[in-house]
Amino acid sequence: MLTEDFAYDLPEELIAQEPAVPRDSCRLLVLDRKTGAVSHERFRQVADHLHPGDLLVANETRVMPARLLGHKEQTGGAAEIFLLRPSADAGSRMVPEDGAENLCWECLVRPGRRLKPGARVEFSAGSRHVAEASEDAGARDAESAGKVILRAQVLEMRGRSGERLVRFEPVGCSLDEAFHRVGTVPLPPYITGYHGSPELYQTVFSTTERSAAAPTAGLHFTPELLAEIRDRGVGFETVELEVGVDTFRTVTEDDPTKHQMHTERYHVPQRVVDAVEQTHRDGHRVVAVGTTSVRSLESAYDVEQGRLRARRDATTSLFILPGYQFHVIDALITNFHVPRSTLMMLVSAFAGREHIMSAYEQAVRERYRFLSFGDAMLIE
Repeated sequence: MLTEDFAYDLPEELIAQEPAVPRDSCRLLVLDRKTGAVSHERFRQVADHLHPGDLLVANETRVMPARLLGHKEQTGGAAEIFLLRPSADAGSRMVPEDGAENLCWECLVRPGRRLKPGARVEFSAGSRHVAEASEDAGARDAESAGKVILRAQVLEMRGRSGERLVRFEPVGCSLDEAFHRVGTVPLPPYITGYHGSPELYQTVFSTTERSAAAPTAGLHFTPELLAEIRDRGVGFETVELEVGVDTFRTVTEDDPTKHQMHTERYHVPQRVVDAVEQTHRDGHRVVAVGTTSVRSLESAYDVEQGRLRARRDATTSLFILPGYQFHVIDALITNFHVPRSTLMMLVSAFAGREHIMSAYEQAVRERYRFLSFGDAMLIE
C-alpha cells in the first residue's frame, strides 16, 4: 500500500469556493459499498436512505475565531497567530488563581521565522474582518479601533510542524471576548476570496467553539431536513471531536503507515453509547455524519470489552487505513476529500479503495463540487 494509491486528479475549478444555498440543495453521490454501484441525487434526498430505527451521529463542535491578525510589538510588522488548542501543559499554563481561563495556547504563527520565543504581538479591534462582526460589535469596534485589546507573547517552540506555545493577555475584557473581537473564523487554504457569512461554515447543530476547522459533512443539514429525518423515526445524537488544521494536510510519506497522525480531543457521552447499543440491538444502522464522527465513535470502542464506552476529554490519534475493522458505524455521510489525505484512506477502508476511486472518477466526470464547501457522498 502506497500513499499514491489514494491520489486522483482534482481540477482546480471543481474545488468549491462557496457553499450551496440552501444547504441541502447540494448534490449527493450514493455509493453502495458492497457492489460499488453509484447513483446521483440531491442531499435533501438523504432522508430517503434512512430507515426508522437508524441512528445519525454527528459532530457538534463549532469553529473558533481562530485566526488572529495583529502586528509585532517591536517592529509594527504584520503577524498572524492561529489558535489550535489550549495548552495541556500544567507547568506552562500560568492559569489565573481563580482558574477561569487558560491563557496559554498552542498555536501556529506567521511569519514563523520571526516569531520566535520572546516575540510579542498586539491585536486591536480594527484588525478583524468587519464582515464577521455583528452590528453591535461593529459599532463597539469602530469606537475602539486602534486600541489594543489583546497581547500575546511567544513562550516556546512546540511540535514538529512549527507550533508555538503562546501566552495571551486580554486588555479590559475576558480572553474569550478578546478572541471574538479580534479573531475571524478561518477557512481552509484552498477556499480563497469567500466573503459570505461565516455562519455558513458552521453546522446548524454546532454548540461549543472548540475547533480550528468545521466538520464539513454536517454543513449540508438544515433544521427542516433534520426535523423530517426525526419524523421518519430516525434518531439523532452528537459527539464532539475538536477538528484541527491537520485535517487539510496530505500524507507526505510514500508509505502511509509511517505517517504520524495528529492528536485530537474528543467526547462521546453515555447517552450516545446507549443510543448506539440500542440501535444495534434492534438490528438497525449507525450512520456517521463525517469522518470526525467516525474517529470519535471508533476511538471510543473498547476492543478488550467488545463494546463502546463513554469518553470525556479523551484524545485520539486513530489512523484508519484499509484493513481496519469497523466496530461501530454501518454507513457514512461524508464530503469529497483532498487527494492523498488520511481522509481518503479512511473512506477507502470503509468502502474499499477500488469502489472509492471509481466513485471519485465519476464525481469528477459529473462535475461535482469538491472539499469543504462542496457536495456530499453517502456510503451505505
